[in-house]
Amino acid sequence: MAEETKTLRSIAEVIKDTESKMHKALEAMVREFGTIRTGRASPALVEGVRVDYYGTPTPLKQLANISTPEPKLLLIQPWDLNALQEVEKGIAMADLGLTPMNDGKVIRIPIPELSTERRKEMIKQVHKQAEEGRVSIRTVRHGAKELIEKLHKDKTITEDAKFDGLDRLQKLTDQIQKKVEETLKAKEAELTVV
Repeated sequence: MAEETKTLRSIAEVIKDTESKMHKALEAMVREFGTIRTGRASPALVEGVRVDYYGTPTPLKQLANISTPEPKLLLIQPWDLNALQEVEKGIAMADLGLTPMNDGKVIRIPIPELSTERRKEMIKQVHKQAEEGRVSIRTVRHGAKELIEKLHKDKTITEDAKFDGLDRLQKLTDQIQKKVEETLKAKEAELTVV
């Protein structure tokens, strides 16, 4: 009985660890999606832009308040007005296709409409990032599968426990892959709205 409890705990630990890693891969993909311009203003477009702040490359979100007062306008208010020029320079150098306008106190960034050609490029980029997410998830699944196989080979778990663990692993993988597809479809729909 004690050995069976250990078996369940071992597989449960593998599944729990795998689920955590898969969710991290999904979250990374969602963060990447957030950096893709859709024609609407979103702070995520510029949050990760590196700004040379007193000689140190610093993410913009650590230097300024980023808001969207209008659907097609980003407003950036640096907490240190001395950094205004550097923030403007960092955004311009980030090659986002955005034109920052500095009025001495805040930076306004109008978000231009996406051309049909640019939308198609963005959709390709989203598909590429989704595929990278899928590959990460499959890699995590493969590692977990090998771990379960090793537990069986080392006689730590029974063959039934191995098959149960592999079944749970596959169901988890299918569930996360479904979320990837749903997120991809939502981002694609967002990109195709004119």
